[in-house]
Amino acid sequence: MDAPTVTLPPTDGPAAPPPVRMSWPRRILAALFVLAIAGLVAASLKPKAEPPVTVQAVAARQGAITRVVTGGGKLQAATEVKLSSNITGDLVDLAIREGDQVAKGQVLGHIDARRYGAQLSQAEGARNGAAADLQGARVRAAALEAEYKRVATLAAGQNASGAELEKARAELDAARATAAAAEQRLAQADAALREGRHQFSLTTLTAPIDGIVTQRVKQVGERVRGSDFSEDVIMVIATLSRMEMKAEIGEHEVVYVKEGDPAEIEVDAFPERKIKAKVVEVARNATVKNAGTEQEVTTFIVRMGLIDAPAGALPGMSAQAAISTDTRPDAVVVPISALTVRAEKDLKPKAAGPVGEPQAQAPPVPGKKARKELLKKVVFVVEGGAAKLRQVETGLASDTEIEITSGLKAGEQVVEGPYKALSKELADGRTVKEEPLGGKGEKKDKAP
Repeated sequence: MDAPTVTLPPTDGPAAPPPVRMSWPRRILAALFVLAIAGLVAASLKPKAEPPVTVQAVAARQGAITRVVTGGGKLQAATEVKLSSNITGDLVDLAIREGDQVAKGQVLGHIDARRYGAQLSQAEGARNGAAADLQGARVRAAALEAEYKRVATLAAGQNASGAELEKARAELDAARATAAAAEQRLAQADAALREGRHQFSLTTLTAPIDGIVTQRVKQVGERVRGSDFSEDVIMVIATLSRMEMKAEIGEHEVVYVKEGDPAEIEVDAFPERKIKAKVVEVARNATVKNAGTEQEVTTFIVRMGLIDAPAGALPGMSAQAAISTDTRPDAVVVPISALTVRAEKDLKPKAAGPVGEPQAQAPPVPGKKARKELLKKVVFVVEGGAAKLRQVETGLASDTEIEITSGLKAGEQVVEGPYKALSKELADGRTVKEEPLGGKGEKKDKAP
């Protein structure tokens, strides 16, 4: 009997090789590779140091500084006269035109004088009548005085009675009273005649001052209305040889301005010329614009006399004034651009807390308004390649510089630009890189 046949199951492939153990050098290389990857990951997760901020710095200087108060305004003539009439009538003659030079007392025009001529003739007639009445009263008084003396002589010789003497005396007194009344009527007539002559003289328009006709309001044929309560301007005469400027100065700066302070004026029409001037008056009443609104502005008018007005300067031209008020000869001075502000909370040292854990802040109280942040004046001093925050107090300010009264010493390097870095980027201890002013590729941000 044959033995049974055994069938083996099919296999998927060749038999698996025995496991190969990693050698120690390879294990060391793998461990080093893993550590390198872990180091790279840790380095990527670690906060990167902020790059240094490029700044321009300048040394605080010690020297003189002058406070300068600026304001805009208009030129005007130092003396300006509005010529109007005191009488009413038609303008029959006006030969003067705008721009004409006139002298004091020069005839400029005429108003219809027929009405005032007739009134003058009436006054002359009334005066002549009053003079005649006075003359007659005086003649009668003289005659009665002679009669009284004759009666008195007769009475002394017992040839006239006492009644006749008393009658002569009474008649003389009455004649003298009549003469006195005639004198008063003559005085009234003289006054009326003077008034008539004055009214008649007003029909001729004359220049009250030496100057130039800057405006002619009326034309020949128009009616002018004289009034003691309102003026009906015929023309305007100004002395352009002496000019002034009226500048509007803010309420926070006008307190430093006083009469006699020197000033420099730049007229828009003469951009390259600075005109010397002097403050002659500081207004005591305010000019308020947009009263009662958020845009309310309060200014005061300051008048300055131009010492040497340029030829061609005319009233109404726009100008800018720079008034020098106070001077300090020995002050610590920095450029105005170096001064900036920071919130008061940024000046206080931060409280230490757990690493990586943010500081807890008090929750806002419902219904309570957040307190407005107080801003403090600061500068950034460059020390050891870093910007150090310094709170400072300021004093006088000129157009480009400002005095530091506390918080800074002369010679210390302060950051003056660019504006973006000063206003936003710089903080206490921030690394900075100085770049010289005017260096290659320099771009300065300007404050708005």
